[in-house]
Amino acid sequence: MKELSVNHLLGIKYITEDDIQLIFETADHFKEVINRPIKKVPSLRDITIANLFFENSTRTRLSFELAEKRLSADVINFSAASSSVKKGETLIDTVNNILSMKVDMVVMRHPNPGAGVFLSKHVKASIVNAGDGAHEHPTQALLDCYSIRERLGDVAGKKVVIVGDILHSRVALSNIFALQKLGAKVKVCGPKTLIPKYIDKLGVEVEGDLRKALNWCDVANMLRVQNERMEISYFPTTREYTQQYGVNKALLDSLEKEIVLMHPGPINRGVEITSDVADSKQAIILEQVQNGVAVRMAVIYLLASKIQHHED
Repeated sequence: MKELSVNHLLGIKYITEDDIQLIFETADHFKEVINRPIKKVPSLRDITIANLFFENSTRTRLSFELAEKRLSADVINFSAASSSVKKGETLIDTVNNILSMKVDMVVMRHPNPGAGVFLSKHVKASIVNAGDGAHEHPTQALLDCYSIRERLGDVAGKKVVIVGDILHSRVALSNIFALQKLGAKVKVCGPKTLIPKYIDKLGVEVEGDLRKALNWCDVANMLRVQNERMEISYFPTTREYTQQYGVNKALLDSLEKEIVLMHPGPINRGVEITSDVADSKQAIILEQVQNGVAVRMAVIYLLASKIQHHED
């Protein structure tokens, strides 16, 4: 059996194109499983997974939890926003407490970039990064690329524009790495204040004009404006942002070709995209959610099979 080149999923930066293809092939299989009347497989009956969320997240946590339960794993949920971390407990203490309960895998979201890497060096469990600050969010990039592959047949050679708040977005960085590894061309588009200075080092072009960007691309990934990560104002008003970088049906219909629209959610309807765009045939937002469960099942299954091999 083919296996991943890594023992953890810490970021797209650390995995190979072969790893990504293996995850996609495995997700194809699990996608069939999810669509059966009995949605469970007994694959991970002996594996215990702890979900550690030091930052709030409803959708990602539910998606991981569903993926784990579909694989018949034992699941422990730990929401640190409401726990002893507030009492000053360190990350290592928290994790060691959880590992003393014999946990095999930890899915973690943390506000500090690199928290997953730090953890993987200090604990024995397999770590899945569910978002570390504004750094990486690897499973989101995998499900985004998987959704493009499903809709357009392949990722290689496709033109993808990521629109919006690139600066605060872990989704953007992971997507750029994943898309490039799979042979897509990537541009970013958004207010100058929300485009990071290092972007050209990643081999990504910046397009300031949304209409030009949309006419160039096959796929537009519309990011949410992350107001909660902004201490200062990066653009004058939401209305102005929407006028320059929001997609409505009239704009979509006036393009030279039919493009695919994506959004990592939650959507600010009427800001990045209008409701009629979000609900149109060109949007694959609901497919992204469904694919998220299959892709996360694949990641967890492939990492767990490495744990099981080590124990045998």
